[in-house]
Amino acid sequence: MLKKISRFWLRRVNPRLASLIATIGVVGLAICLIILFVLAKLAGEVLEGEAFAFDTSFLLWLHQFANPNLDNVMLTITHLGDPNIVVIVVGVTLGTLWWRHYREEAKIFVLACLGALILNTGLKLAFGKVRPQLWHQLISETSFSFPSGHALGSLVLYGFLAYALAIHYPKQAKFIYSFAVVLIAAIGVSRLYLGVHWPTDIIAGYGVGCLWLMMCITMLKLQK
Repeated sequence: MLKKISRFWLRRVNPRLASLIATIGVVGLAICLIILFVLAKLAGEVLEGEAFAFDTSFLLWLHQFANPNLDNVMLTITHLGDPNIVVIVVGVTLGTLWWRHYREEAKIFVLACLGALILNTGLKLAFGKVRPQLWHQLISETSFSFPSGHALGSLVLYGFLAYALAIHYPKQAKFIYSFAVVLIAAIGVSRLYLGVHWPTDIIAGYGVGCLWLMMCITMLKLQK
C-alpha cells in the first residue's frame, strides 16, 4: 500500500506540485495559505453572526474626516469600481487583447472577470451580511455587504491589467504595479469612507480577489 501511495505521489502529484511551486513561487504559495486562513476566520465569524468591534470603530473614526471636497473625490474614485465603468474597461481591454492577437491573455481575462462576478454574487448571497447604516450615505446600495464586490472586482480587473501591461512593457513594470496598487487601495478606502462597507468586507474582498487573480495568472503562465 505504501509503495502504491509513493508511486502515485511521485508520478502524479509531485510533478504537478513542483510545476505549481515553480510557477507562483514559495512566497506566492505561502501568501495564498495565509489569505485562506484569514478568510476562513472571517467567514466563520460572519456565519455565526458575530459583530466585529473594529468595523464600527474604524468607520466612525474615518467619518471624522468627511467634508464636501473629499466627498467628491471619493465618489469619483468609487465609480471606477462601478459595474458601468467596469463593463467599459473590460470591453476595451478584451478588444485590445484580441486585436493585438494576445489570445491566451484574452481568454484568461474573460475567465478572470466571469469568475470574479460569480464569486462576488455567490458569496454575498451565501453570507447575507447587512451593510452598515451609521450615518446618512451619499450613495445607496441594495446588495449584501460581505465581501466587497468593489474590492474583489477592482483587484481582479486592475490587477490583471497591470500584470498584462507589465509583461509587454517590463521597463515600466514598477510604475504600472505601483499605480495599480494605489488605485485598488483607493477604491477600497472610498467604500469605507462612503460608509457602504465594513472594513472586514474590504479585507475579504481583497483576499478572495487576490486568490482568484493568482489562480488566473498561474493558468496563464502554465499555458505559456
